[in-house]
Amino acid sequence: MTEWASQSAVLLTKAIQEKKISCAELLEYFIERYERLNPGINAVVATNLEGARKRAVEADSALYRGQIWGPLHGLPMTLKDNLQIKDMSATYGSPMLAKFMPTENRDVVQSVLDAGAIVYGKTNLPLWGLDTQSFNDVYGQTNNPWDTSTTPGGSSGGAGSALAAGLNGLEIGNDIGGSIRIPANFCG
Repeated sequence: MTEWASQSAVLLTKAIQEKKISCAELLEYFIERYERLNPGINAVVATNLEGARKRAVEADSALYRGQIWGPLHGLPMTLKDNLQIKDMSATYGSPMLAKFMPTENRDVVQSVLDAGAIVYGKTNLPLWGLDTQSFNDVYGQTNNPWDTSTTPGGSSGGAGSALAAGLNGLEIGNDIGGSIRIPANFCG
């Protein structure tokens, strides 16, 4: 059996296009890992599994008709919580936004969707994304998957932890002062 969690996004999308695994099967693979591993690390803090499963079926149908939506066709992924995607919470780690549900997608989010990605969840960050750790009062602490007594860094700590634990095929974070670089270093 292929260990899909250790494959790059490029290899995962190639496997989908070569029909070595279906979009729905790959999504279920990552959902199983999320359900099993995420409770100990708290990297993925919000999900839309029903919407992701529906999109995966549509992606498989399109592929079998010879249609490829783009370079990320069928790739399961997550997004940092401060990136707004329609019908999925975006709290920015703030209790004031705990119930905020965006009605439209940010440009970067729309770009990955247009490229064929399947977004199944959102990853944790510190309040407003302004710290080198990943704790907030909405979702709590994200832990490093290699040593849960340590931080994955921040502000894209949920993103780095999720990638390192193999909970997704790709992640979108953002960085001004080390927010991707620090978790990449801490989580390997």
